[in-house]
Amino acid sequence: MTGSVAAVVLAAGLSSRMGEFKPLLPLGGCTALERSVTLFQRAGIRDVRVVTGHRSEELAPIITRLCGRIVGNPRYRDGMFTSVAAGVGSLESGVEAFFVLPVDLPLVRPSTIERLLHAFRQERADVVYPVFMGERGHPPLIAGRLARDIAGWQGHGGLRGALAQFEKGAVEVEVADELILRDMDTPDDYLWLRERANRLQVPTATECRALLEKVLRVDERIIRHGREVARLAVELGAQLNRSGGSLDLQLLAAAGLLHDLARHEPDHAPAGARLLQELGFDAVAELVASHMDIAFSGREPISEAPVLYLADKLVCGERRVPLTERFSPVLERHAGNPEIIGKVRGRLLAARLIQERLESMIGHPVPLTPQPASSE
Repeated sequence: MTGSVAAVVLAAGLSSRMGEFKPLLPLGGCTALERSVTLFQRAGIRDVRVVTGHRSEELAPIITRLCGRIVGNPRYRDGMFTSVAAGVGSLESGVEAFFVLPVDLPLVRPSTIERLLHAFRQERADVVYPVFMGERGHPPLIAGRLARDIAGWQGHGGLRGALAQFEKGAVEVEVADELILRDMDTPDDYLWLRERANRLQVPTATECRALLEKVLRVDERIIRHGREVARLAVELGAQLNRSGGSLDLQLLAAAGLLHDLARHEPDHAPAGARLLQELGFDAVAELVASHMDIAFSGREPISEAPVLYLADKLVCGERRVPLTERFSPVLERHAGNPEIIGKVRGRLLAARLIQERLESMIGHPVPLTPQPASSE
């Protein structure tokens, strides 16, 4: 269906509140404009139109290089909706659906675009909105049959007002993507997005919560187990860092929260890793893939993956327990199955080697009672 889907990127404004020209601001190795255009192209959308106005001569070469289409808006000083009207009004009648994205929301995740496209195929809605923790964001995906009504809208409220006419035919899609809400109106907004652009492979704690509770609707018991694993993993990582390590505590927290997100799937570790890769969380996926089985000799430095592995093995349900308490019931239950016993003993050995190595580095036993929260 992507062959008949278009995207309209709004890049005509004055950027007056920012003080710098938003489309050309750098974000993680490319400009906001480049990120916005390639976001849709990565989802297979070839028809990407960029509405220009202010400093259009600087944007034209970039848009052409990216194989986008330029739509000029001579009325750009009259407000953003004039750019919406220009971009939407340029669409041909055969366009089945179209996105509208302001260029100052450049970090929307590709997986969000794919979820919106999937929902449109399933629902045939008038408008499909991405929603993060109950709040609608950008970009909406709008049925092509509404283009003329939107381009000709004369009411109040801009695009939101125009789309309100079609609320009965609207569908909301939960996404684990807080970046649908994060624009860059001010320099502080831009600084936040610039830092976030370098950390896109690691979801925030709120994105983890949205993925577990809203998108996947994971069992609450699994969520509670993940919280305790994350808490222990971060405690251990912080102690290793105080002993000279350089572990990524945000990565550990996310991996702990999400490690069992596919718990009810066969081979849930690789299944969870594949799902996270599809969402663009590759760094977390790598840790989740090895949280059930890991190769560890006891001599190598401890990275995030062994810490997650050990934390998971030291938490039974929501309780921290010694390794013997965690593994003994499993060994007893499968006493008549040599193949399973061999796997379980291998996991126990790996956990013991990691624990011994970690305790030698931090200088004391692993704490089996939760520690007070730190500022790290």
